[in-house]
Amino acid sequence: MELGLIGLGKMGGNMRERIRRAGHTVIGYDRNPDLADVHSLKELVDALHGPRVVWVMVPAGQATQSTIDELGELLSPGDLVVDGGNSRWTDDEKHAGELAAKGIGFVDCGVSGGVWGLANGYALMYGGKAEDVAKAQPIFDALKPEGDSGSVHAGKVGAGHFAKMVHNGIEYAMMQAYAEGWELLEAVDSVTDVREVFRSWKSGTVIRSWLLDLAVDALDKSEHLDKLRGYADDSGEGRWTVEAAIDNAVPLPAITASLFARFSSRQDDSPQMKMIAALRNEFGGHAVTAAE
Repeated sequence: MELGLIGLGKMGGNMRERIRRAGHTVIGYDRNPDLADVHSLKELVDALHGPRVVWVMVPAGQATQSTIDELGELLSPGDLVVDGGNSRWTDDEKHAGELAAKGIGFVDCGVSGGVWGLANGYALMYGGKAEDVAKAQPIFDALKPEGDSGSVHAGKVGAGHFAKMVHNGIEYAMMQAYAEGWELLEAVDSVTDVREVFRSWKSGTVIRSWLLDLAVDALDKSEHLDKLRGYADDSGEGRWTVEAAIDNAVPLPAITASLFARFSSRQDDSPQMKMIAALRNEFGGHAVTAAE
C-alpha cells in the first residue's frame, strides 16, 4: 500500500525504511528538505492515491495540532490520519472529532522501539474504530517485531497513546530501580566490580531485561559513568501518567517517585536539602555544609 509519512527524524526516518523494506510505498515529508521526498504537505497528499493513509510523526502539542489542522483541509472523506507521536490521549479525542466532521478517520498509535526499531521492529499500541485500524493494518504489520506479540488494538480513540503513556511510566520506574541499585553497589567497598555484577544479572535472574542489557552497554562505554552529568529530563508522559493516576484514584508510588527523582536531578543545590540540613542541625546539632 501507499503511506504518507510526516516527520523523518530519528524514529520517523527509520520507520520509513522499515516500511519500504516490507514492500510498501512511503512518501515522506519533513521540514528538513535533505530528508524529505516531497517539500510540502500538499505535495505529499497530491502524490497519494485515495483513499489515503497519512502517518504523523511529529512532536506532541502544537506541532501535531497544526499538522492535523492542515491535513484536515487537504485530505478527502474516506482518508485516514494516524498520529504516531507521543500525543496526550485527550488530544486524540479532540483530533478525531475535528477530522470526523470532515469525513476523515483517525487512529492514535503509541510507538516504542527507539533507535533499535529499524532492525528489531516497533512495539505498537493503537486506538480507534476497527474499520480505521484495518486501513492501516498493513503498515502496523510491517513495523511490528516478528512473531505474535508487539502489536495491539488497545481500544477506542486515545487508547493507544494512553497505553504508551503507561508503558513509559513503567519504564521510568524500572530505570530508577536499576539506577538506585547501581548507586548502592558503587557506594560499598566490598563490591569491586559493579559492572560485572550488572552483567551477571543478564542471565538466569528475574530482573533481566532489555533495559538491563542497555545498562551494561552504557557501563562498557564508561565503567563508572563519570563522563556523564547526573541530569535526566522527562518527555512529559511520566507526568501525564501520574496525573491520570490521580484522576482515577489509582496509587502509583513507584512511578511517581521515579518522576520526582528526575526533578531532583536538575537541582545542583537542592533547596529542599537546605531545609533538611537546617532542621537536622537545629534538633540534633548535626553538622551543616556552608555554601561556597
